[in-house]
Amino acid sequence: MADRPSGGPPASGRGGPEEGSPEYHWLYGEKGGPAGDETQAIPRQPRAGSRDQGGDAPDATRVMPAAARSERGNASPSRSSRPAGGPPPSRPPKVQRGRPWWRRFGWGKAILALVVLWIAYLVVVPLIAWGKVDKVNAFPSGHRPDDQPGTTYLMVGSDSRGDLTAKQRKEYGTGNASGQRTDTIMLLHTGDGPNLLMSIPRDSLVPIPGHGTTKINAAFAYGGPKLLIKTIEQNTKIKIDDYVEIGFGGFVDLVDAVGGIQICPKQAVNDKLAHLDIKKGCQQADGPTALGYARSRHAFQNGDLDRAAHQREVVSAIGKKAVSPWTFINPFRYWNLNMAAPKALAVSDGTSSITMVKWAWAMTRVNGSNGLTCGVPVSDFAVHWDPTRSKQMFNYIINDKTADIPKSLCTPTGFAKN
Repeated sequence: MADRPSGGPPASGRGGPEEGSPEYHWLYGEKGGPAGDETQAIPRQPRAGSRDQGGDAPDATRVMPAAARSERGNASPSRSSRPAGGPPPSRPPKVQRGRPWWRRFGWGKAILALVVLWIAYLVVVPLIAWGKVDKVNAFPSGHRPDDQPGTTYLMVGSDSRGDLTAKQRKEYGTGNASGQRTDTIMLLHTGDGPNLLMSIPRDSLVPIPGHGTTKINAAFAYGGPKLLIKTIEQNTKIKIDDYVEIGFGGFVDLVDAVGGIQICPKQAVNDKLAHLDIKKGCQQADGPTALGYARSRHAFQNGDLDRAAHQREVVSAIGKKAVSPWTFINPFRYWNLNMAAPKALAVSDGTSSITMVKWAWAMTRVNGSNGLTCGVPVSDFAVHWDPTRSKQMFNYIINDKTADIPKSLCTPTGFAKN
């Protein structure tokens, strides 16, 4: 119960109940003890360690337990969501930006990737070119020689002007002759012995089936590659396995694609008909110059026989440049060479890309210790084949015995050495 006011102004004056009123007695009670349900004062209990229990220590300070803070809207997720005592979350990986791909993958992987891409380029480009090469139905029907050891290619340089523009005909000095003839006829034989490249002079006088005895290049004019192959096989008994035809325009493109070739004329040449003006000795020749050198005959003493020798020289030089390391290192030269081939070449049906690779490789190995370059043995400048020596040469080829061919039989002009 509340203490009665002592002294001072009455309670009513201080805003309390008037003394003697029921409210007064209910609040303070009557004198002499409590009565009814007036408010009772609860006795105070002394605290442990307080002075009321004889202790002198003051009340001990108590630590209130910390209540969990409510999450704030802008609080960091890493702090509010991390479980107590757990490891801190890992940071997201840093994104590398602006670094070259070879650094991101490492130098070793980058070099390996470049090597794989380069090998793919070396394989794919020839396949694309091979798909553009013309195929020719070149082989005749009827009786032909039986299969023979080794492989023999017939190579024909067609002097057809059909693939040349008027400007090119003027530049190359080819004239405007119509029809198709052959300026070049060569046999390339590969097998167990050295490769053999043998020229057949285009003015060679031989029997042509159905046309009597005349110049061998007339067979191509009369009946194309079929009649030419039939004529060669009947006169030599050598079986032709594959046919390769090279045109004027494609010849020039091939020479230019390999960056020119080296020719070594033994005399200065000024042939207006072939548009050729060159000095004596070894020198670089571009496509038109190489074509003129391979076609010229009027400026040389042996005429068509010297021209055949120059043709073998030019063809061998093209092959040598085509397989040089620079061809495979320089992507532009490699592309130009492969893309020039479809314009230059036509091959027989059934001739595969692998066969043509072997042919191209063989063309690089027909000079010096790697091979033989010969003219078909002849007996005179009228270009009659020597009946004895020519048969000997043909038998060496038929039996794949090129290693046994004597030097006296394999000569540049076809004439016997004294």
